[in-house]
Amino acid sequence: MTSVFINLPVKDLQKSKDFYTSFGWSLNPAFSDDNAGSIVVSENIYIMILTHDHFRQFTDKEIADTTTTSAVLNAISVDSPEEIDELVEKALAAGGTEGKPQDYGFMRSRTFADPDGHSWEILWMDPIAQTGDWAAVQEKYPQEA
Repeated sequence: MTSVFINLPVKDLQKSKDFYTSFGWSLNPAFSDDNAGSIVVSENIYIMILTHDHFRQFTDKEIADTTTTSAVLNAISVDSPEEIDELVEKALAAGGTEGKPQDYGFMRSRTFADPDGHSWEILWMDPIAQTGDWAAVQEKYPQEA
């Protein structure tokens, strides 16, 4: 597996393009048109924002109203706790709404919803915790582990 494509139905394609590009992610014009926008998050992560009519070509299921129903929580990790705040603040300034933050010391996250209600969690985990050495985590973060 080499890449992740997250496909999201959106009500207003231009509004969603503006939202996602406003905090630094880019639009790939080669895979964007009046029905879809390809948002490049990183070298291996892409968000495909699709009009409802276009999204329906890929599923027979009803499109969830993610402003009232939780369908999925998309989580993306960043390299530092400061990057969490930078990205979430940009999302909020662009019209996103903030969700429930979490802080365990060794792991921290903040969430936001895009204009269609799709949930995103931006998280950071101390590299020591990523090793699975919980004794080391408890030593560094005695109250959180």
